Amino acid sequence: MDLPQDFINVLNAVTKKRARFVIDTILEKGYCSTEDLKNGGYEHAPRAARDVRELGIPLETYKIKDSTGKSIAAYRFGDWEEAKRKNQLSKTSGRTQLTEKLKNALLEYYGAKCNLYGEEYPARLLQPDHRIPYEIGGDPENMMDLDRFMLLSPSANRDKSWACEHCENWIKKDISMCKKCYYAYPENYSHIAGKLEKRVNVIFDDKDMHLYNELLSQASANGITCEEETKRMIAYYQKMLKMRGDKK
Repeated sequence: MDLPQDFINVLNAVTKKRARFVIDTILEKGYCSTEDLKNGGYEHAPRAARDVRELGIPLETYKIKDSTGKSIAAYRFGDWEEAKRKNQLSKTSGRTQLTEKLKNALLEYYGAKCNLYGEEYPARLLQPDHRIPYEIGGDPENMMDLDRFMLLSPSANRDKSWACEHCENWIKKDISMCKKCYYAYPENYSHIAGKLEKRVNVIFDDKDMHLYNELLSQASANGITCEEETKRMIAYYQKMLKMRGDKK
């Protein structure tokens, strides 16, 4: 494809797997369709396209026929010069500064830790994120409303993105359902991506490493996972309390 060198440099710098797939497919075929994405293991095409657009890379959406003759969406590169102009306007309008301002406010409010996993994390790697996915709840009227945002480690952000995109509410878009979800409010939730589940994230630091090693050893001896061994230990502890009469 005959592309400007500065555009090629931007494309080559992309490392995110999903965005990389879209870009490479367009470079190879001239477009990337929803069928291409599905064959590549990506079920939610609009999210993949958004990954690319969020990097400042212009994409146009149009219709083509898939292998069965069905009309589907496809993506191709848009006007790079126009995109550069819009990106520059965005930077000068304060949007980039606002994002940094929001992150700093979240760091001051919550500390440098992942709100989902509860672990401390280097501040430079933490990512501000909407508690309720933007695709469902949009932006709040007040973009500095800290209760509407959270800080996530890169792995937690990927975990949340995958879970939200595969939740039934991704289609329903019921904000009240999101408000009760672990991925939006892990401090107080009733379900995890629509499933009646609970999760406990336990971090073993240096002083606790002997406990982790003991847990790992017991799990290995019983032929089960550490998570299953943890539940087994809790059940055993409850049984001992009842036998001692400490718990009715």
